[in-house]
Amino acid sequence: MIPVYRSIAEIPANFGSTVAAIGNFDGVHCGHRKILGTVVAEARKRNLRAVAVTFDPHPEQFLHAARAPKMITPNDERLVLLAETGIDAVVVLRFDEELVRLSAHKFVEDVLVNGLKVRGLHEGSNFRFGYRAQAGVRELSEFGHEFGFSLTVHEPVSVHGLEVSSSAVRELVGVGDLKSARWMLGRPFVVRSTPVRDRGVGSKLVVPTVNLAPYKGLLPALGVYVTRLTINGRSFQAVTNVGNRPTFEGAGFSVETHILNFEPIELTDETPLELEFLFRLRPEIKFPSPQELKLQIMRDVARAQRYFRLVERGR
Repeated sequence: MIPVYRSIAEIPANFGSTVAAIGNFDGVHCGHRKILGTVVAEARKRNLRAVAVTFDPHPEQFLHAARAPKMITPNDERLVLLAETGIDAVVVLRFDEELVRLSAHKFVEDVLVNGLKVRGLHEGSNFRFGYRAQAGVRELSEFGHEFGFSLTVHEPVSVHGLEVSSSAVRELVGVGDLKSARWMLGRPFVVRSTPVRDRGVGSKLVVPTVNLAPYKGLLPALGVYVTRLTINGRSFQAVTNVGNRPTFEGAGFSVETHILNFEPIELTDETPLELEFLFRLRPEIKFPSPQELKLQIMRDVARAQRYFRLVERGR
């Protein structure tokens, strides 16, 4: 793992000059990776350090907690994905009242110039920063002339005619369009969690059903999905229901995964689970009886098995 500095003060005195990009990087989608790829390329060409500057918590979670979006990637996962872009380090700035009130000029001077010794900066064309988002790329370019760093402005990336952004990914996942979300992310949408506690999780999983523990991040729309569940490095084909199980009154919300190619496997309530959402089969439905639900589940399983057969043939 690359170095992660939780403040400007943590950056070593001999770290050297940098090329950087600033952003929330939620999802680390194709647009983020394009920008960070150019950061790395410029840094290598100029023999400088490539750095991503990000925030914790997400600014919306601090400023508008009640309506803040669910995160595509929790912080730990975001750091792993950022490291995979080839950058040399991540600086995670605490987004708090002090940072909120920092003027754009002061942010550039304190964080970018004095802290990171920035020589090159890369940002999206809609980038805003400083107190009340007072500045954008025009002001940033002016600061570059003042302090001696270059600015490269990137236009949005489009895939299959869709403009890529974190908010667009959230919207697509939120309506169950996992195919389009995958285009934007460049990988399947994934939820990482653990098995739910107090549901009989023992030392070995001996039934082909796993319930995820309560999850604070982004989840797909209520419905039934073709998924892939990875447990201790082993991947299983699966069908997952996200929802309230309305056929059973009072059942409550769950993310319940039925493994298709099941084998008993070691599992505790702390075992990391990785659930890839591949394709939405249908919305969640209230059936007249458990028997009719069982018949539909059999149809869902048959469609999921066909999906995996087609994937295998396409490889």
